Amino acid sequence: MVMTTNTSTAATTDTTTTGTTGAAGTGRIDFAKAAPKVFRALIGFDAAAREGLDPALVELIQIRASHLNHCAYCLHMHTNDARKAGESEDRLHMVAVWREARHFFTPKEQAALALTEAVTRVADAGVPDDVYAEAAAHFDDAELGHVLALILTINTWNRVALSTAKVAGTDERR
Repeated sequence: MVMTTNTSTAATTDTTTTGTTGAAGTGRIDFAKAAPKVFRALIGFDAAAREGLDPALVELIQIRASHLNHCAYCLHMHTNDARKAGESEDRLHMVAVWREARHFFTPKEQAALALTEAVTRVADAGVPDDVYAEAAAHFDDAELGHVLALILTINTWNRVALSTAKVAGTDERR
């Protein structure tokens, strides 16, 4: 997720002087420009988290966390990425209600979705032992580490997008 500034608006100014550049008309910073080393580190963390994971599973995790965090920007981006990777519309529509539509998802995907929910909502009840154990039953230690890292990165990306008022439908990675 590479973010750039829309410099065509009057509300955008140079971060070197005022720190108020970002989404068109919002007065929010352009995170990538304001904290480039942090941004690059997050991109590296995200890339490392994905290594060895099924791309379809990566998108399901990112979509579910984005639902829970109400991040329209990331939700739009990752549903489009999932479609490009061959994900079916039926499964995309069912991610938000996966517990009621378990037959759309493998047991491994269900375990990842449950872990995604628990980690994303960690302040509500922590990560319950049964949710963790179910994920651990479907993933070896290395895979589980990558799944956890991916959940952490998408939650961070969601917070960056929400904090800087990213607009759904504008994929700024290009």
